[in-house]
Amino acid sequence: MSAVIAQKNVKLKRAYDRPTPDDGTRILVDRLWPRGVRKADAAIDHWIKHVAPSAALRQWFGHDPVRWDEFQQRYRQELKEHQTEIEQLRGLARHRVITLIYAARDEAHNEAIVLRDYLLHH
Repeated sequence: MSAVIAQKNVKLKRAYDRPTPDDGTRILVDRLWPRGVRKADAAIDHWIKHVAPSAALRQWFGHDPVRWDEFQQRYRQELKEHQTEIEQLRGLARHRVITLIYAARDEAHNEAIVLRDYLLHH
């Protein structure tokens, strides 16, 4: 069993929001680079594409809140296939603040929320 990660060590932020010093290590968790965001402005420390939802799952979900519950279940199943990347993220979060960066407009229904909860509780 891995060491517990403090919830305060895993933050979420949209890629379109300005980076701040309290972001800690900024990790892009989308499969695609956010549209209109220059790499120089994004201040991304790591881009871990493999923890993003598959293209098929992302397209099926379409950020439709009606599909949110099922999206979470399907995405957690996909995350089980990427334990190396999950452990890498957990390792970082055990010792410092990390911010999971995502591009979705919907701040209440996106993969970063599911990923944060997975890191903290699985």
